[in-house]
Amino acid sequence: MKNYLVRRYQKADYALWNDFVSHAKNATFLFYRDFMEYHSDRFEDFSLLIFEDEKLLAVLPANISKGVLYSHQGLTYGGLLVSEKAKLKQSLWVFKSLMQFLHEEGIPTLHLKELPFFYTSKFSDELKYLFFLTEARLYRRDVLSVLDLSGEIKLSKDRKEGIKRGLKNGLEVNETDDFTEFWNDVLIPNLSQKHKVSPVHSLEEIIFLKLKFPKNIRQFNVYHEGKIVGGTTIFETDCVAHSQYISSNTAKNELGSLDFLHYKLISEVFASKKYFDFGISNENQGKNINLGLLYWKETFGSGLVTQDFYAVETANHLLLENVLL
Repeated sequence: MKNYLVRRYQKADYALWNDFVSHAKNATFLFYRDFMEYHSDRFEDFSLLIFEDEKLLAVLPANISKGVLYSHQGLTYGGLLVSEKAKLKQSLWVFKSLMQFLHEEGIPTLHLKELPFFYTSKFSDELKYLFFLTEARLYRRDVLSVLDLSGEIKLSKDRKEGIKRGLKNGLEVNETDDFTEFWNDVLIPNLSQKHKVSPVHSLEEIIFLKLKFPKNIRQFNVYHEGKIVGGTTIFETDCVAHSQYISSNTAKNELGSLDFLHYKLISEVFASKKYFDFGISNENQGKNINLGLLYWKETFGSGLVTQDFYAVETANHLLLENVLL
């Protein structure tokens, strides 16, 4: 095994980290420091860099809480980010060095959430294999509704009728750089009324992130007679358009607002993407399904992809000693 150095991220690493993320084979814009740090007051950062001599080989976006290290809890997905040239042998030794470092630091458990495979342009399931080798425990599994945009879009009768209602009612879809209308008039009231919660991102935070990532964060609103009736916030990556927020007023079924909006997005705006990710329909840490929400997504023709969450004991780095023959 070669000599690897593992150390915590420092502010002086900002440019080095971002440059590595831009070339990693399993990364998106969520892993840039400006995105990770917009909510730095909520998480104690414990991101790690792994070097061979002075060459950066991998990074782990992470935070620590009560002595447990987490693949950053402020991000939708995560994991160990590796160089686009990394092979399995190198990834194994990198992961072993990472686990050994954490074990020696007195951190007994590492929680990691998968980056769903369709977010990458290259196959990168090394981490899943390493979970197997280190006897990681699967403790949560979410289901994502994902539409493959390379084939024919097969809408259900319900969705077709919703789109027709949208046309009949003269709905209009507009992209805007202003999130205020959607946040204050639709999203916040809906989440408060239905679930007694607030959006993960405050209005100020999503405005900040839009300024930092103008090409990746996009807002689409749908209007009826000049008044907003719904919208969606899209997080766009190289391969995927993901609806981060979807919400409408109480007249959504009558007007067909969300059907009309999303059909326009998948058939026109993002038709050149590989996939459209409607997101999860889970509650209770993956153990329950919001059936109505899932049905709506499935009737656009989406299929199911799972996202797994693992806990691995850092002492199990010893299990990686004699894997390679």
